[in-house]
Amino acid sequence: LHLSIRRQRQMCIRDRLCKDVRILRNADKVLSEDDNLLDNQDLCLLFKVSIRTLQRLRSKNELPYMLISGKVYYRASDVRKFIKERFNAVMLRNFEKQFGEKK
Repeated sequence: LHLSIRRQRQMCIRDRLCKDVRILRNADKVLSEDDNLLDNQDLCLLFKVSIRTLQRLRSKNELPYMLISGKVYYRASDVRKFIKERFNAVMLRNFEKQFGEKK
């Protein structure tokens, strides 16, 4: 019994890894060459908000995101668009300084 549970766990882990590899293999279809991925920490520091605030924005579909291996990522282009729609020019300049302007 102990071996079968262990084997099931190994298979689960392998399946998750295979899924992650497929996602990464197709990343060029999701991201353009000049786009970056940002995580929650990047956005919390940039916007000076909590992780919970980012979660609210995601749940309201106000901030596009993607999940990779259970971790939340944001495309820099989506964040740039979000800033342009909601924040002032100073915030946009700070973002461009920190993450570079990509068009």
